[in-house]
Amino acid sequence: MEIRPSRYDHPDAVALDALVQQEYARRYGDDGDITPLTPEMFTPPHGAYLIAYAGTRPLATGGWRRQEDAAEGYSVGDAEIKRMFVLPEARGRGLARRILAALEADARAAGRSRMVLETGTKQPEALELYASSGYVMVEKFGLYRCHEDSRCMAKSLVEPA
Repeated sequence: MEIRPSRYDHPDAVALDALVQQEYARRYGDDGDITPLTPEMFTPPHGAYLIAYAGTRPLATGGWRRQEDAAEGYSVGDAEIKRMFVLPEARGRGLARRILAALEADARAAGRSRMVLETGTKQPEALELYASSGYVMVEKFGLYRCHEDSRCMAKSLVEPA
């Protein structure tokens, strides 16, 4: 497996994003994640977007974007994870964990101090991944902060002194 930086509008990213939207719709019974995202949000130094490949086949994806909108509950220095997804047939190989670690390292290198994310109660495997990776529940933020199924988590990117 190889993890490569990509643009959010790359054809492989677009294809994987369509699949993650179907997954959200299947689990939550709606139109998927309606968070407005643009390719520029994932362009360094404001963010990054990664795709994991087996040869030329894209298997998994994830990105982070700079997010500091206090009105939506973010803090200065936040990096928000978006579009973490692994194809069903590629799950259980540690791809999500590898992408997550790469996103954290990239956000830290870009000077971000905290990684944040929003997931939901109908994604228990995501909640387990993040908790086992050091994320803790925090006060809700972002577009879905008023949704009952929403869960927000965070992890410090600052090394203890």
